[in-house]
Amino acid sequence: MEEKIKYELEFPIHASPQLLYQYISTPSGLSEWFADNVNSRGEIYKFIWDGTEEQAKLVTKKSGERIKFKWAIDDDSPYFFEIRIQVDEITKDVSIMITDFSEEDEIDEAKMLWENQISDLKQVLGSA
Repeated sequence: MEEKIKYELEFPIHASPQLLYQYISTPSGLSEWFADNVNSRGEIYKFIWDGTEEQAKLVTKKSGERIKFKWAIDDDSPYFFEIRIQVDEITKDVSIMITDFSEEDEIDEAKMLWENQISDLKQVLGSA
């Protein structure tokens, strides 16, 4: 299996952390912007895009702050993806921080995918 590289992205977003958390932590919230459809049973989440289903395990979640998943295909590897809400203590500006892994030759494409998805999230929130 090819080595994957960790990367992080930051997206400023105009929304309250409480509202954002609903969109990153619930199947109904995630299906508004991240995938066409999302179902969960316990800690197993099913993400559906164009009829293709990918399973991920919920690794950790901290209310109002972050959620971390591990794709089923990466189960025995250190790879994961995390969506974190960050609030600047001084300005109170809110950002979404993405931590993900990708193969080196696919990083640009992976980052673009996140940019598109966060852009969808901003539209759903009306903060585009």
